Amino acid sequence: MIITHIDIYRFSIPMEPFTIATGTMDHAQNVFIRVHTDAGFYGVGECSAFPMIVGETQDTCLAVAKDFARLWKGKDALDIPARLQQLHDAIAGNGTIKSAFDMALYDIAAKNAKLPLYQFLGGTKRAVESDITIGLGKPEVMAKKAVEFKESGAGILKVKLGKNAAEDIERIKQIREAVGYDMKIRVDANQGWSFDDAVFALQGLGKYDIEFCEQPMRTWYNDQLPKLMQVSPVKIMADESVYNHHDARIQIESGSCHYINIKMSKAGGIYEAKQIHDLAAEKGIACMMGGMLESRIALSSKLHFVYSSPNIQFYDMDTCMLGHLADPCVGGVTYDGYHLNIDDAIGIGADADEVFLKDCERFTI
Repeated sequence: MIITHIDIYRFSIPMEPFTIATGTMDHAQNVFIRVHTDAGFYGVGECSAFPMIVGETQDTCLAVAKDFARLWKGKDALDIPARLQQLHDAIAGNGTIKSAFDMALYDIAAKNAKLPLYQFLGGTKRAVESDITIGLGKPEVMAKKAVEFKESGAGILKVKLGKNAAEDIERIKQIREAVGYDMKIRVDANQGWSFDDAVFALQGLGKYDIEFCEQPMRTWYNDQLPKLMQVSPVKIMADESVYNHHDARIQIESGSCHYINIKMSKAGGIYEAKQIHDLAAEKGIACMMGGMLESRIALSSKLHFVYSSPNIQFYDMDTCMLGHLADPCVGGVTYDGYHLNIDDAIGIGADADEVFLKDCERFTI
């Protein structure tokens, strides 16, 4: 099956400002692609650039996407390993835009097999309940937001921390007092603490029944994680410390994490995400499905991946619920409160709304 051409869209989604320890986003810097084939159908891909995390912007994604499209024209869309190796040979890193191209290939493969993607990947449906994220702010504001989420039916809170260790403890104290102990709370420092701050914060948070803490320190302090693991009453989840399965192996073998957060924008898509998942499963390290600020298009591919990945036991799949002011997706994943579902349309089962696309800058290669 030959790739004939690729459409690339600047897929900006307006949103309410969202703040983490490393910065604030006021719109989702997404890219959407359609990889067309001579079989008469195309595969869709979407990625969400988060510059302060992965070092890619929407503009860099668009520039690299054009190069990738030129590489793939005239090539076999069904040879997924070969197509992805082309991208890796062309440029290191850039996992965000690679994830969109990876997603499109899997959409094509599943459509060619006339199967929903999760069935193509060998999975079965199961219950998936996402957490809901509270961005950084004043403790009382965050506590009020937590109550609003609880009243809306949320059962799991993910709380952004990492700006000031003492104030972070106060944030969780007020949130826990506001919602009680019947809600799960997990926290994410987004690399915001030093080692000493991480020790102080995590020991202070221990009494508030915290499920785990994501990425307490910058990745250049990875060597200090084993020591932190020994003194922290809160379990540690690796996020930015794990981009690929080699990172996962290092983290696991060095005793640096209890869990791993898999994100397509870090891993470069489903192909590498599966390798992380399988390695972690072999070592008894449970994983979470995370994300950036994707629309329901990319979220749909992630739900298919979850269905086929039994070692993913935590779900941070609230990307479209974090203040998106437009929904550019047709079909795809649906929310029942905080539970995710998808029908059995072939492939990923999601596409971009043509009305939304009319206002998007497009490049055809």
